[in-house]
Amino acid sequence: MNARKIVGRLVVATHNSGKLWELRQLLAPHGVDAVSAGDLGLAEPEETETSFAGNALLKARAAADASGLPAFADDSGLCVEALGGAPGVYSARWAGEGRDFTAACARVERELQARGAKPPYRAHFTCALAVVWPDGHKEQFEGRVDGVLVFPPKGEKGFGYDPIFKPDGLDKTFGEMMSAQKHALPGDGSQALSHRARAFQTLAKACLD
Repeated sequence: MNARKIVGRLVVATHNSGKLWELRQLLAPHGVDAVSAGDLGLAEPEETETSFAGNALLKARAAADASGLPAFADDSGLCVEALGGAPGVYSARWAGEGRDFTAACARVERELQARGAKPPYRAHFTCALAVVWPDGHKEQFEGRVDGVLVFPPKGEKGFGYDPIFKPDGLDKTFGEMMSAQKHALPGDGSQALSHRARAFQTLAKACLD
């Protein structure tokens, strides 16, 4: 069965300014009229699911129900092997109410030290995307990128845990990369690099192209 196409206005169900900017960058080439949940004054639902896919669906469904428009949401996080997959779905919570990811990155390092973990610290980013229409129809996609953690953090670009994550095969952290580098592999614009861009690439082929 073919996926449903996204047509007209779309609500981006996030209140995270960095994530909103990145998602709008991904949507822009497709001519989508994207409006944020914050712009519409929509409440931010509590993320009560235990998986990235579940939380993305929860957020998209809440925005679609409240706005009467198709809604697009993502849930993503950092999973560290030596920490048993933590912080995982709790990645944002590790940053606290103030979303202090400098502190969150420091906590990751402390937790690794407390467990006696030794580099290379294997980790991956996962991103789940969900699109929900007011009639309840849904489409879901996922992307992942593997790499290692580096300390101290490097770079001031991106957001979240980007400064401590270096994807396999590259010598820069996400925090040191321009948006164009994160969204596509160097020299190959057909293949996305970041977890969010990889998930979005799958969504675009199904629902936008």
